[in-house]
Amino acid sequence: MRTAILGASGYAGSELLRLIAAHERLDVVLATADSAAGTTVAAHSANLAAAYPALVLVHHDRVHESDAEIVFVALPHGVSQGIVGRLIDDGRIVIDLGADFRLRSAGEYATWYGQEHSAPGLLNEAVYALVERHRSQIVGKRLLAVPGCYPTATSLALGPFADAGWLRPSGHVVNALSGTSGAGRAVSDRLQFSRLYANAEAYGLLTHRHTAEMQAEIGVELIFTPHLVPVSRGMLITAYGHLETPHSTDDALDLLHAAYDHEPFVVVSAEPPTMKDTAGSNLCVVSACVDERTGWLIVMSSIDNLVKGAAGQAIHALNVAMGWPEGLGLSNAGIAP
Repeated sequence: MRTAILGASGYAGSELLRLIAAHERLDVVLATADSAAGTTVAAHSANLAAAYPALVLVHHDRVHESDAEIVFVALPHGVSQGIVGRLIDDGRIVIDLGADFRLRSAGEYATWYGQEHSAPGLLNEAVYALVERHRSQIVGKRLLAVPGCYPTATSLALGPFADAGWLRPSGHVVNALSGTSGAGRAVSDRLQFSRLYANAEAYGLLTHRHTAEMQAEIGVELIFTPHLVPVSRGMLITAYGHLETPHSTDDALDLLHAAYDHEPFVVVSAEPPTMKDTAGSNLCVVSACVDERTGWLIVMSSIDNLVKGAAGQAIHALNVAMGWPEGLGLSNAGIAP
């Protein structure tokens, strides 16, 4: 099907181009990048030169005059609110990788993003496109809101335990490590090599925007602290769950196996995952144990923030929405070393 990618010069957009090159049912007819409009994809991203030797990046407004049937939107927060309504009215399928349609309440956008939502009528049309938790809701939908990378890794880790009633309503802690590509391609002081190299930095304490998304999906109140580490891609979550009733490590692993053994892109491990386990793949590796001394549940998960945390998840959700084989264009094998 004819496909457009808005924001194709960003890290998530470039990853979409990479994965779609191997997707047998998608054909990219339009790729946009306002800051790089007029540049070929090959000149902008050398790793994509063989797959897209002649595709030219254009301004995102060109999507409305294109014949694209499917539109992936990988634009900064707030931009897609002004675009998606017209795309839906024109009969296109829209997969939004940004945060514009992830939350159900327009008021939450004012609280967590500091601005009013300009298209609140579309919030109830969008489905939260975390396939492993909302597969049946995604089928046949035309507006898919792709979860953020932190909420993806956290929800896949803690979600089964919340669903089973293991967790108290509050008192949970999530610590996260992320590669620098999660911050996007834009230049910033904290991404300079001299500051980043051999360093680690917490940011967004108490106010990180993904907190609202996690709490809405998991259904518990939590404290979230993300950390930037000097790697290009990858994400590792360690979540501490406050248990309602005692359970064992075997109980915890059994619950994860029951939730995920049938899933093509989630692997349950008795050993803690590492950040590199999932590199380049659409995999999530999860593990859990219970500290019998304190009674706390510890759950860990690893994803590639650009694949399972963005582009791969978007394609997975589209495959489900269209009734296609779920693995089209996606890998369930990580890169090592």
